Amino acid sequence: MAENAKTSKLTNFKNKFVKFFKDIRTELKKVIWPSRKQLINSTISVLLICLLLGAVVWVSDLAFGQLVAWTLRK
Repeated sequence: MAENAKTSKLTNFKNKFVKFFKDIRTELKKVIWPSRKQLINSTISVLLICLLLGAVVWVSDLAFGQLVAWTLRK
């Protein structure tokens, strides 16, 4: 009886495992993948925005650092 329950649990696990990956394959077939040109344009846009925001944070940090240093000197 216990062996039958173990076999049943193992079979149930295998079925769920296989179904999970079949569902993944089905969902990936539904995806509309970007063209190479769209992918490159999006990547460049993201990198430029990251660089721009990084520069804004860096300049803000420098400005506030100078402001704090100037305030503490007085």
